[in-house]
Amino acid sequence: MHPALTTLLRHEPVDADTWRSWWDQLDERRPGPGRDSARAQAAALLASLTTRLPDPDTLHALTTSLTERAPRPGPVHPHAVNVVGTGGGPATFNISTAAALTAATLGVRVVKTGSRAYTSAAGSIDLLDRLRIPLTTSHRHTADHLERHGIAFAGPHVYPAPLTRLARLLHPLPLKPFGRFLNALGPFLAAVPVSAQLTGVSHTAPLETLRALARHTTDRTLWLAANTAGADELLPFADNTLHTHTPGAPHTTLHLPAHALDDAAGTLADLAPAPERLTTHFLDTLTHRAHPTATRTIALNAAALAVACGHTPHWPTAYRAALDALADGAPRALAERLSRTPAATHA
Repeated sequence: MHPALTTLLRHEPVDADTWRSWWDQLDERRPGPGRDSARAQAAALLASLTTRLPDPDTLHALTTSLTERAPRPGPVHPHAVNVVGTGGGPATFNISTAAALTAATLGVRVVKTGSRAYTSAAGSIDLLDRLRIPLTTSHRHTADHLERHGIAFAGPHVYPAPLTRLARLLHPLPLKPFGRFLNALGPFLAAVPVSAQLTGVSHTAPLETLRALARHTTDRTLWLAANTAGADELLPFADNTLHTHTPGAPHTTLHLPAHALDDAAGTLADLAPAPERLTTHFLDTLTHRAHPTATRTIALNAAALAVACGHTPHWPTAYRAALDALADGAPRALAERLSRTPAATHA
């Protein structure tokens, strides 16, 4: 049994060299004597990480051992932002995807990362599949989409290759049981050419552990957003807190109370998903034809993207611009253009 697993099971810290050894042996498919043993150890390791997140130093060592194996995405696009959530929390429609499209119509360069559903009815990739919006297939493809459309929905190439090998090794075991851990760590693993990232943290994710991880982020400004309703996005009717981590600057906390940008009421029920009409409901949210609370929630999150990356310095200005874009139907028009974009392959 590999030391990474035995040390985790003893609830002791695992250093970066031990994690590197684990990935090295995974590359060779020999964490144990034979494939079945390797699969069993991989499943046991993920189960341990999911059941009880280890200490922040162990998680930092784990993310370091993974991100150093990911190809670099190239030059950072100025004022570009990534948006991703940890999943979990109250069931809502795909707010961050809608906010990404809306922010892009304001001139914000947006890279959207995400996954298939682990805890929800449809993850961002499930939705994009249904909308026939292609994922980018390489860092060059991502850069091309940013230049042409102002937005890119990044494919699995942005994540460290060992994760793909781990999934193949586990097959036919599903990854869904490990979703809590994969969702929590995923936002810290994507290699994307952005200067800022907004990560929504639900009440099911370990906020303080993620804040400790954020302190080690050196390549982008990182905002961790949480709220009193427990959702992994900003909500206009809840009290929101943004923990901001900028390399080389003091960490700060920004409070965005309920009704900070308008005084309209709203509830989580207004944001409920509609899995039976997934695409039509989503497109309606992009054209001001959904519940008013949905419109305001999209606008609030789009405004956060604009402010986080420095595109627009003032929250009220960004929020009003997002509302205007939704009233004009610009985000839906962008989604429809993207659905007709060929899924080209770039080296």
